Amino acid sequence: MRDLYEAQRAMRQARRAAMARGVLAVLDIGTSKVTCIILQFDGPGQFRESDGVGPMAGQSSFRVIGQFTTQSRGVRYGEIEIMAETERCVRHAVQGAQKQAGVRVDHVIATISGARPASYGLAGEIALRSGKVTEEDVAAVLAACEVPDFGRNRDVLHAQPVNFAVDARSGLSDPRDIVGDRLAVDMHVLTIDGFAASNLVQCVQRCDLELAGVGSAAYAAGRAALVEDEQELGAACVDMGGGVTGVSLFLKKHMLFADAVRMGGDLVTRDISAGLRVPLATAEWLKTRHGGLEATSRDDREMIDVTPEQRDEHWDGERRTVSRADLIGIMRPRVEEILDGVREVLEVAGFDQMPSRQVVLTGGASQIPGLDVLAARILGQNVRIGRPLRIHGLAQQHTAPCHAATVGLALHAANPQDEWWDFEMPVERAGVVGLRRAYRWFRNNW
Repeated sequence: MRDLYEAQRAMRQARRAAMARGVLAVLDIGTSKVTCIILQFDGPGQFRESDGVGPMAGQSSFRVIGQFTTQSRGVRYGEIEIMAETERCVRHAVQGAQKQAGVRVDHVIATISGARPASYGLAGEIALRSGKVTEEDVAAVLAACEVPDFGRNRDVLHAQPVNFAVDARSGLSDPRDIVGDRLAVDMHVLTIDGFAASNLVQCVQRCDLELAGVGSAAYAAGRAALVEDEQELGAACVDMGGGVTGVSLFLKKHMLFADAVRMGGDLVTRDISAGLRVPLATAEWLKTRHGGLEATSRDDREMIDVTPEQRDEHWDGERRTVSRADLIGIMRPRVEEILDGVREVLEVAGFDQMPSRQVVLTGGASQIPGLDVLAARILGQNVRIGRPLRIHGLAQQHTAPCHAATVGLALHAANPQDEWWDFEMPVERAGVVGLRRAYRWFRNNW
């Protein structure tokens, strides 16, 4: 067990060492695109203490010095299916970002959007021996959490303490030095499919890169698209990607729940292609340039020219048009189906019990006109479209909602939240035996 613990801490230190050397790459491998941005940090002494708990709690200022986006291939539902094609896309994105930055990167942190995520709530409690909370007590109460059976081939992606309580005082973010008799903790654990995680690791390693961390795309998108008050008072972030729609719930600036609906904007494109009998490229152009969800009387008269170019072998020389009303009629049912799936996820998560029930839509598919109005009808909550926070050096084209997960992972790298494995675990406590599942992924891949 100690070997597993040391291996995980070595991976964490690799990320910190890369940041100390000055550069770290962020890699977003999605169904429709692959984006790489290269971050430059302040150099030695850039880590500053914050109010968080544990060695990873800190902040670092950074700026973007290289960025590149390319079309994704070999990925379906956010999971790698054709390794060679995805490897070529990743190499192309990383090389493009390196060329712009003028530096070479060896360490990357990556997002994963599919892999059938599942959330668990864990709790632990211990007696305080010294009458006040010490760093060792924080580690001990985390080790005291009972770990359930996550199922076969499930790997822990995130394990974050979200609440501490000393005696009757709950809602503590940092319990150290608080006087009391008992310390309790609530933990959120997010697991994913082990095969999908292993394929991601394999792809990065085949590109001659060292993986310095993996984050949930739903979690990263929430950190980028939710403003501070929304993260504090409670909000849901819906990351509508090409193959997967990720859902994450935040409260008190912590992620409490995450799940995914295995549908996204690519299904809307395929519906347009099949319904109008046009190529996928034309269907994507129709969706982004003329698409919508709210039909008006004028849409019956608005005709869109979808005639293929003469170089297309299927072009028969005749002009062909479709009405915008027909286009909306194809798009709306699929988007309604996606939003119905999101509503079911929110109901399971108990979203209606949160003090502030704000829904923020982000991701590439969130840019469909009229989506916020339709989502408000289906989800029954306050809805807005969220764009990622601006970070220094980020190009204008990468501030669109489709890059929320990329920006969020950059923020996570510079301002990490505590994870279960960031603490000095007391190996002799009985609860540590239950950590074996949590470390299995890191044993196999790092």
